[in-house]
Amino acid sequence: MAKVKPFKGIRPPREMVTEVASRPYDVLNSEEARKEAEGNPRSLYHIIKPEIDFAPGTDEHAPEVYDKAVENFNAFCGNGWLVQDNSEHYYIYAQTMNGRTQYGIVVAANVADYMEGRIKKHELTRRDKEEDRMKHVRINNANIEPVFFAFPDNDALQQVIDAVTAGEPEYDFTAPDGFGHHFWVIDDEKMIATITEEFAKIPYLYIADGHHRSAAAALVGHEKALANPAHTGDEEYNYFLAVAFPASHLNIIDYNRVVKDLNGLSPDEFVGRLSEHFVVEEKGADEYRPATLHNFSIYLGGKWYSLTAKEGTYNDDDPIGVLDVTISSDFILRDILGITDLRSDKRIDFVGGIRGLGELKRRVDSGEMAMALALYPVSMKQLMDIADSGNIMPPKTTWFEPKLRSGLVIHRLD
Repeated sequence: MAKVKPFKGIRPPREMVTEVASRPYDVLNSEEARKEAEGNPRSLYHIIKPEIDFAPGTDEHAPEVYDKAVENFNAFCGNGWLVQDNSEHYYIYAQTMNGRTQYGIVVAANVADYMEGRIKKHELTRRDKEEDRMKHVRINNANIEPVFFAFPDNDALQQVIDAVTAGEPEYDFTAPDGFGHHFWVIDDEKMIATITEEFAKIPYLYIADGHHRSAAAALVGHEKALANPAHTGDEEYNYFLAVAFPASHLNIIDYNRVVKDLNGLSPDEFVGRLSEHFVVEEKGADEYRPATLHNFSIYLGGKWYSLTAKEGTYNDDDPIGVLDVTISSDFILRDILGITDLRSDKRIDFVGGIRGLGELKRRVDSGEMAMALALYPVSMKQLMDIADSGNIMPPKTTWFEPKLRSGLVIHRLD
Protein backbone atom coordinates (compact mmCIF):
# COMPACT_ATOMS: atom_id res chain seq x y z
CA MET A 1 0.00 0.00 0.00
CA ALA A 2 1.21 3.52 -0.78
CA LYS A 3 2.97 5.26 2.08
CA VAL A 4 3.09 9.05 2.01
CA LYS A 5 3.69 11.73 4.62
CA PRO A 6 3.36 15.48 5.04
CA PHE A 7 6.57 17.51 5.15
CA LYS A 8 7.95 20.96 5.97
CA GLY A 9 8.01 22.44 2.50
CA ILE A 10 10.56 25.06 1.46
CA ARG A 11 8.71 27.68 -0.57
CA PRO A 12 9.02 31.20 -1.95
CA PRO A 13 7.13 34.02 -0.23
CA ARG A 14 3.88 34.71 -2.07
CA GLU A 15 5.12 37.98 -3.57
CA MET A 16 8.20 36.24 -5.07
CA VAL A 17 6.64 33.07 -6.47
CA THR A 18 6.49 34.21 -10.09
CA GLU A 19 10.16 35.21 -9.97
CA VAL A 20 11.27 31.91 -8.43
CA ALA A 21 9.06 29.40 -10.26
CA SER A 22 10.43 27.91 -13.47
CA ARG A 23 9.88 25.24 -16.04
CA PRO A 24 11.39 21.80 -15.23
CA TYR A 25 15.12 21.35 -15.81
CA ASP A 26 14.66 18.85 -18.66
CA VAL A 27 12.32 20.76 -20.99
CA LEU A 28 14.80 23.42 -22.06
CA ASN A 29 18.50 23.65 -22.81
CA SER A 30 21.12 25.75 -21.06
CA GLU A 31 20.86 28.69 -23.43
CA GLU A 32 17.08 28.80 -23.16
CA ALA A 33 17.36 28.74 -19.36
CA ARG A 34 19.99 31.49 -19.45
CA LYS A 35 17.66 33.65 -21.52
CA GLU A 36 14.59 33.00 -19.31
CA ALA A 37 16.58 33.80 -16.15
CA GLU A 38 18.22 36.93 -17.57
CA GLY A 39 17.94 39.81 -15.10
CA ASN A 40 16.25 37.61 -12.49
CA PRO A 41 18.59 36.48 -9.69
CA ARG A 42 15.66 34.70 -7.99
CA SER A 43 14.94 32.31 -10.87
CA LEU A 44 15.09 28.65 -9.84
CA TYR A 45 17.18 28.02 -12.96
CA HIS A 46 20.16 29.21 -10.89
CA ILE A 47 19.65 26.02 -8.83
CA ILE A 48 18.33 23.48 -11.35
CA LYS A 49 20.35 24.76 -14.35
CA PRO A 50 23.33 26.32 -12.53
CA GLU A 51 25.51 26.21 -15.65
CA ILE A 52 23.76 29.47 -16.60
CA ASP A 53 26.00 31.19 -14.01
CA PHE A 54 29.08 30.16 -16.01
CA ALA A 55 30.32 31.08 -19.47
CA PRO A 56 28.22 29.70 -22.35
CA GLY A 57 29.43 26.26 -23.35
CA THR A 58 30.36 25.22 -19.80
CA ASP A 59 29.80 21.50 -19.23
CA GLU A 60 26.59 21.25 -17.22
CA HIS A 61 27.93 18.08 -15.56
CA ALA A 62 31.20 19.64 -14.34
CA PRO A 63 31.80 19.36 -10.55
CA GLU A 64 31.88 23.14 -10.14
CA VAL A 65 28.41 23.37 -11.71
CA TYR A 66 26.92 20.99 -9.11
CA ASP A 67 28.75 22.96 -6.41
CA LYS A 68 27.18 26.14 -7.76
CA ALA A 69 23.71 24.57 -7.44
CA VAL A 70 24.10 24.05 -3.69
CA GLU A 71 25.75 27.45 -3.26
CA ASN A 72 22.75 29.08 -4.95
CA PHE A 73 20.24 26.96 -3.02
CA ASN A 74 21.82 28.03 0.26
CA ALA A 75 21.85 31.66 -0.90
CA PHE A 76 18.15 31.53 -1.84
CA CYS A 77 17.35 30.25 1.66
CA GLY A 78 19.67 32.77 3.30
CA ASN A 79 18.14 35.66 1.36
CA GLY A 80 14.59 34.66 2.27
CA TRP A 81 13.72 33.83 -1.34
CA LEU A 82 12.94 30.30 -0.13
CA VAL A 83 11.54 29.78 3.38
CA GLN A 84 10.83 26.50 5.17
CA ASP A 85 7.38 25.97 6.69
CA ASN A 86 7.37 25.60 10.48
CA SER A 87 5.19 22.48 10.48
CA GLU A 88 4.49 19.52 8.22
CA HIS A 89 1.85 19.96 5.52
CA TYR A 90 0.40 18.41 2.47
CA TYR A 91 -0.32 20.85 -0.35
CA ILE A 92 -2.71 21.02 -3.30
CA TYR A 93 -1.22 22.03 -6.65
CA ALA A 94 -3.60 22.70 -9.56
CA GLN A 95 -2.85 23.53 -13.17
CA THR A 96 -5.12 25.11 -15.76
CA MET A 97 -4.69 24.63 -19.51
CA ASN A 98 -7.26 25.56 -22.16
CA GLY A 99 -9.92 26.14 -19.51
CA ARG A 100 -9.42 22.72 -17.91
CA THR A 101 -7.96 22.36 -14.38
CA GLN A 102 -6.34 19.28 -12.83
CA TYR A 103 -5.74 19.03 -9.08
CA GLY A 104 -2.88 17.14 -7.45
CA ILE A 105 -1.84 16.47 -3.86
CA VAL A 106 1.78 17.30 -3.03
CA VAL A 107 3.21 14.52 -0.86
CA ALA A 108 6.45 13.05 0.36
CA ALA A 109 6.43 9.62 -1.34
CA ASN A 110 8.18 6.61 0.10
CA VAL A 111 11.56 5.39 -1.19
CA ALA A 112 10.80 1.77 -0.22
CA ASP A 113 7.58 1.93 -2.26
CA TYR A 114 9.70 2.80 -5.31
CA MET A 115 12.39 0.23 -4.62
CA GLU A 116 9.83 -2.54 -4.02
CA GLY A 117 7.58 -1.75 -7.00
CA ARG A 118 4.59 -0.14 -5.32
CA ILE A 119 5.41 3.00 -7.27
CA LYS A 120 5.07 1.69 -10.81
CA LYS A 121 6.95 2.88 -13.87
CA HIS A 122 6.14 2.53 -17.56
CA GLU A 123 9.40 3.74 -19.13
CA LEU A 124 13.03 2.67 -19.10
CA THR A 125 15.52 5.09 -17.56
CA ARG A 126 19.02 5.92 -18.75
CA ARG A 127 21.80 5.54 -16.21
CA ASP A 128 23.56 8.77 -17.27
CA LYS A 129 20.40 10.82 -16.68
CA GLU A 130 19.78 9.08 -13.34
CA GLU A 131 23.35 9.84 -12.26
CA ASP A 132 23.01 13.52 -13.15
CA ARG A 133 19.89 13.96 -11.01
CA MET A 134 21.35 11.80 -8.22
CA LYS A 135 24.31 14.18 -7.98
CA HIS A 136 21.91 17.12 -7.87
CA VAL A 137 19.76 15.59 -5.09
CA ARG A 138 22.83 14.40 -3.17
CA ILE A 139 24.71 17.71 -3.14
CA ASN A 140 21.62 19.81 -2.31
CA ASN A 141 20.34 17.25 0.20
CA ALA A 142 16.91 18.05 -1.20
CA ASN A 143 14.39 17.22 -3.89
CA ILE A 144 14.30 20.57 -5.64
CA GLU A 145 11.79 19.45 -8.29
CA PRO A 146 8.74 17.20 -7.88
CA VAL A 147 7.85 14.00 -9.66
CA PHE A 148 4.48 13.67 -11.43
CA PHE A 149 2.37 10.73 -10.13
CA ALA A 150 -1.09 9.39 -10.87
CA PHE A 151 -3.29 7.33 -8.59
CA PRO A 152 -6.65 5.56 -9.01
CA ASP A 153 -9.52 7.90 -8.21
CA ASN A 154 -10.44 8.02 -4.52
CA ASP A 155 -13.63 9.67 -3.25
CA ALA A 156 -12.25 10.67 0.16
CA LEU A 157 -9.17 12.31 -1.38
CA GLN A 158 -11.35 14.08 -3.93
CA GLN A 159 -13.44 15.48 -1.06
CA VAL A 160 -10.27 16.87 0.54
CA ILE A 161 -9.24 18.43 -2.77
CA ASP A 162 -12.69 19.99 -3.19
CA ALA A 163 -12.75 21.35 0.38
CA VAL A 164 -9.26 22.84 0.27
CA THR A 165 -9.61 24.43 -3.16
CA ALA A 166 -12.85 26.14 -2.15
CA GLY A 167 -10.60 28.48 -0.16
CA GLU A 168 -8.17 31.15 -1.29
CA PRO A 169 -4.93 29.77 -2.81
CA GLU A 170 -1.51 30.63 -1.42
CA TYR A 171 -0.23 31.09 -4.98
CA ASP A 172 -2.31 31.86 -8.04
CA PHE A 173 -0.62 32.99 -11.24
CA THR A 174 -0.40 32.48 -14.97
CA ALA A 175 3.02 31.49 -16.30
CA PRO A 176 4.46 33.03 -19.50
CA ASP A 177 3.26 29.99 -21.49
CA GLY A 178 -0.34 30.85 -20.58
CA PHE A 179 -0.89 27.96 -18.15
CA GLY A 180 -2.40 28.73 -14.76
CA HIS A 181 -0.83 27.49 -11.51
CA HIS A 182 -2.70 27.43 -8.18
CA PHE A 183 -1.33 26.22 -4.84
CA TRP A 184 -2.91 25.69 -1.40
CA VAL A 185 -1.33 24.78 1.96
CA ILE A 186 -3.23 22.16 3.97
CA ASP A 187 -2.94 22.87 7.69
CA ASP A 188 -6.09 21.11 8.92
CA GLU A 189 -4.87 18.13 11.00
CA LYS A 190 -7.92 16.03 10.21
CA MET A 191 -7.43 16.52 6.47
CA ILE A 192 -3.74 15.70 6.80
CA ALA A 193 -4.61 12.46 8.61
CA THR A 194 -7.23 11.60 5.98
CA ILE A 195 -4.69 11.99 3.17
CA THR A 196 -2.18 9.72 4.90
CA GLU A 197 -4.85 7.13 5.68
CA GLU A 198 -6.45 7.11 2.23
CA PHE A 199 -3.13 6.77 0.37
CA ALA A 200 -2.38 3.80 2.64
CA LYS A 201 -5.42 2.08 1.08
CA ILE A 202 -4.15 2.59 -2.48
CA PRO A 203 -2.11 -0.40 -3.70
CA TYR A 204 0.02 1.42 -6.28
CA LEU A 205 1.07 4.86 -7.41
CA TYR A 206 2.04 5.40 -11.04
CA ILE A 207 4.81 7.60 -12.41
CA ALA A 208 3.20 9.71 -15.10
CA ASP A 209 6.21 11.92 -15.84
CA GLY A 210 9.66 12.17 -14.26
CA HIS A 211 11.05 8.63 -14.34
CA HIS A 212 14.65 9.84 -14.00
CA ARG A 213 13.81 12.16 -11.10
CA SER A 214 11.97 9.32 -9.36
CA ALA A 215 14.86 6.91 -9.78
CA ALA A 216 17.42 9.49 -8.68
CA ALA A 217 15.46 10.56 -5.59
CA ALA A 218 14.80 6.97 -4.51
CA LEU A 219 18.38 5.84 -5.09
CA VAL A 220 19.81 8.72 -3.04
CA GLY A 221 17.38 7.92 -0.24
CA HIS A 222 18.43 4.27 -0.44
CA GLU A 223 22.10 5.29 -0.28
CA LYS A 224 21.48 7.32 2.85
CA ALA A 225 19.66 4.40 4.47
CA LEU A 226 22.59 2.05 3.77
CA ALA A 227 25.07 4.59 5.14
CA ASN A 228 23.18 5.12 8.42
CA PRO A 229 23.85 2.37 11.00
CA ALA A 230 20.98 3.75 13.12
CA HIS A 231 18.51 3.73 10.17
CA THR A 232 14.88 3.27 11.26
CA GLY A 233 12.93 3.95 8.06
CA ASP A 234 11.28 7.07 9.48
CA GLU A 235 14.02 9.53 8.50
CA GLU A 236 13.15 12.28 6.05
CA TYR A 237 15.55 10.85 3.45
CA ASN A 238 13.17 7.88 3.14
CA TYR A 239 10.79 10.16 1.25
CA PHE A 240 10.88 12.23 -1.93
CA LEU A 241 8.82 15.02 -3.46
CA ALA A 242 5.85 14.15 -5.68
CA VAL A 243 2.59 15.63 -6.90
CA ALA A 244 -0.04 12.89 -7.17
CA PHE A 245 -3.10 13.43 -9.37
CA PRO A 246 -6.28 11.36 -9.57
CA ALA A 247 -6.02 9.47 -12.85
CA SER A 248 -9.27 10.92 -14.20
CA HIS A 249 -7.84 14.45 -13.91
CA LEU A 250 -5.00 13.72 -16.31
CA ASN A 251 -4.95 13.97 -20.06
CA ILE A 252 -2.16 12.44 -22.13
CA ILE A 253 -1.62 14.18 -25.44
CA ASP A 254 -0.14 12.78 -28.63
CA TYR A 255 3.59 12.27 -29.14
CA ASN A 256 4.40 12.30 -32.83
CA ARG A 257 7.29 11.36 -35.13
CA VAL A 258 9.14 12.96 -38.04
CA VAL A 259 11.52 11.00 -40.27
CA LYS A 260 14.37 12.32 -42.43
CA ASP A 261 14.04 9.96 -45.43
CA LEU A 262 11.88 7.20 -46.91
CA ASN A 263 14.61 4.54 -46.86
CA GLY A 264 15.18 4.78 -50.63
CA LEU A 265 11.50 4.64 -51.57
CA SER A 266 9.63 7.18 -53.65
CA PRO A 267 6.53 8.72 -52.01
CA ASP A 268 4.27 6.54 -54.19
CA GLU A 269 6.25 3.40 -53.30
CA PHE A 270 6.08 4.30 -49.61
CA VAL A 271 2.29 4.78 -49.72
CA GLY A 272 2.01 1.50 -51.60
CA ARG A 273 3.93 -0.30 -48.86
CA LEU A 274 1.68 1.28 -46.22
CA SER A 275 -1.39 -0.25 -47.88
CA GLU A 276 -0.14 -3.75 -46.98
CA HIS A 277 -1.08 -3.22 -43.32
CA PHE A 278 -3.27 -0.10 -43.37
CA VAL A 279 -6.34 1.20 -45.16
CA VAL A 280 -4.89 4.38 -46.71
CA GLU A 281 -7.07 7.39 -47.55
CA GLU A 282 -5.69 10.59 -49.08
CA LYS A 283 -7.04 13.62 -47.18
CA GLY A 284 -5.49 16.48 -49.16
CA ALA A 285 -3.79 19.60 -47.86
CA ASP A 286 -5.98 20.17 -44.77
CA GLU A 287 -4.56 18.90 -41.48
CA TYR A 288 -5.83 15.45 -40.54
CA ARG A 289 -5.71 14.35 -36.93
CA PRO A 290 -6.10 10.66 -35.97
CA ALA A 291 -9.72 10.15 -34.97
CA THR A 292 -9.58 7.02 -32.84
CA LEU A 293 -7.38 4.18 -31.61
CA HIS A 294 -5.57 2.38 -34.47
CA ASN A 295 -6.01 5.39 -36.79
CA PHE A 296 -2.92 7.39 -37.80
CA SER A 297 -2.12 10.32 -40.01
CA ILE A 298 0.83 10.77 -42.34
CA TYR A 299 2.03 14.04 -43.88
CA LEU A 300 4.04 13.52 -47.03
CA GLY A 301 4.63 15.55 -50.17
CA GLY A 302 2.22 18.31 -49.18
CA LYS A 303 -0.66 15.90 -48.45
CA TRP A 304 -2.21 14.32 -45.38
CA TYR A 305 -3.23 10.68 -45.34
CA SER A 306 -5.42 8.68 -42.96
CA LEU A 307 -4.12 5.21 -42.09
CA THR A 308 -6.36 2.68 -40.38
CA ALA A 309 -4.60 -0.43 -39.11
CA LYS A 310 -5.90 -3.68 -40.55
CA GLU A 311 -6.84 -6.60 -38.33
CA GLY A 312 -3.81 -8.66 -37.42
CA THR A 313 -1.55 -5.67 -36.89
CA TYR A 314 -2.64 -5.26 -33.25
CA ASN A 315 -3.72 -7.31 -30.26
CA ASP A 316 -6.32 -5.58 -28.10
CA ASP A 317 -5.79 -8.19 -25.36
CA ASP A 318 -2.08 -7.35 -25.00
CA PRO A 319 -1.24 -4.12 -23.10
CA ILE A 320 1.74 -3.50 -25.43
CA GLY A 321 0.27 -4.97 -28.61
CA VAL A 322 -2.77 -2.69 -28.40
CA LEU A 323 -0.66 0.48 -28.49
CA ASP A 324 -0.60 2.53 -31.67
CA VAL A 325 3.05 3.33 -31.00
CA THR A 326 3.75 -0.42 -31.22
CA ILE A 327 1.80 -0.80 -34.48
CA SER A 328 3.54 2.17 -36.11
CA SER A 329 6.96 1.17 -34.79
CA ASP A 330 6.60 -2.36 -36.18
CA PHE A 331 4.81 -1.88 -39.49
CA ILE A 332 5.95 1.59 -40.57
CA LEU A 333 9.20 2.55 -38.88
CA ARG A 334 10.82 -0.91 -38.70
CA ASP A 335 9.43 -2.84 -41.66
CA ILE A 336 9.29 -0.04 -44.24
CA LEU A 337 11.78 2.59 -43.08
CA GLY A 338 14.36 0.35 -41.37
CA ILE A 339 14.30 2.27 -38.08
CA THR A 340 14.71 -0.28 -35.29
CA ASP A 341 16.04 1.71 -32.32
CA LEU A 342 13.89 4.73 -31.52
CA ARG A 343 16.28 5.80 -28.76
CA SER A 344 19.38 6.18 -30.91
CA ASP A 345 18.49 6.35 -34.63
CA LYS A 346 19.36 9.82 -35.96
CA ARG A 347 16.87 9.52 -38.84
CA ILE A 348 13.91 10.04 -36.52
CA ASP A 349 12.84 12.84 -34.19
CA PHE A 350 9.87 13.26 -31.83
CA VAL A 351 7.44 16.16 -31.51
CA GLY A 352 5.17 16.65 -28.49
CA GLY A 353 1.54 17.15 -29.42
CA ILE A 354 1.51 20.49 -27.59
CA ARG A 355 3.22 21.89 -30.71
CA GLY A 356 0.30 20.89 -32.92
CA LEU A 357 0.14 19.23 -36.33
CA GLY A 358 1.37 22.47 -37.88
CA GLU A 359 4.82 21.78 -36.47
CA LEU A 360 4.88 18.41 -38.26
CA LYS A 361 3.88 20.07 -41.54
CA ARG A 362 6.49 22.79 -41.07
CA ARG A 363 9.35 20.35 -40.57
CA VAL A 364 8.42 18.37 -43.67
CA ASP A 365 7.71 21.40 -45.87
CA SER A 366 11.08 22.91 -44.88
CA GLY A 367 12.86 19.90 -46.36
CA GLU A 368 14.37 18.96 -43.00
CA MET A 369 12.16 15.86 -42.81
CA ALA A 370 10.57 13.67 -45.48
CA MET A 371 7.54 12.41 -43.60
CA ALA A 372 5.56 13.06 -40.42
CA LEU A 373 3.53 10.49 -38.48
CA ALA A 374 0.82 11.55 -36.02
CA LEU A 375 -0.57 9.12 -33.44
CA TYR A 376 -3.74 8.94 -31.38
CA PRO A 377 -2.81 9.62 -27.74
CA VAL A 378 -2.38 6.85 -25.18
CA SER A 379 -5.01 6.72 -22.43
CA MET A 380 -4.34 6.74 -18.69
CA LYS A 381 -5.94 3.29 -18.54
CA GLN A 382 -3.44 1.97 -21.08
CA LEU A 383 -0.56 3.49 -19.11
CA MET A 384 -1.74 1.94 -15.85
CA ASP A 385 -2.46 -1.44 -17.49
CA ILE A 386 1.10 -1.55 -18.83
CA ALA A 387 2.59 -0.58 -15.48
CA ASP A 388 0.42 -3.20 -13.72
CA SER A 389 1.53 -5.90 -16.15
CA GLY A 390 5.21 -5.13 -15.50
CA ASN A 391 5.75 -4.10 -19.11
CA ILE A 392 7.55 -1.02 -20.40
CA MET A 393 6.13 1.30 -23.03
CA PRO A 394 8.09 1.88 -26.23
CA PRO A 395 10.17 5.09 -26.18
CA LYS A 396 8.47 8.45 -26.66
CA THR A 397 4.93 7.23 -26.08
CA THR A 398 3.40 9.68 -23.60
CA TRP A 399 3.41 13.47 -23.41
CA PHE A 400 1.83 15.13 -20.38
CA GLU A 401 0.92 18.78 -20.50
CA PRO A 402 1.03 21.08 -18.66
CA LYS A 403 4.33 20.24 -17.01
CA LEU A 404 4.70 20.75 -13.26
CA ARG A 405 6.14 24.15 -12.41
CA SER A 406 9.31 23.85 -10.34
CA GLY A 407 10.02 26.02 -7.31
CA LEU A 408 6.57 26.09 -5.72
CA VAL A 409 7.73 23.74 -2.97
CA ILE A 410 10.96 21.85 -2.16
CA HIS A 411 11.56 18.85 0.11
CA ARG A 412 14.72 18.70 2.22
CA LEU A 413 16.13 15.27 3.12
CA ASP A 414 16.83 15.97 6.80
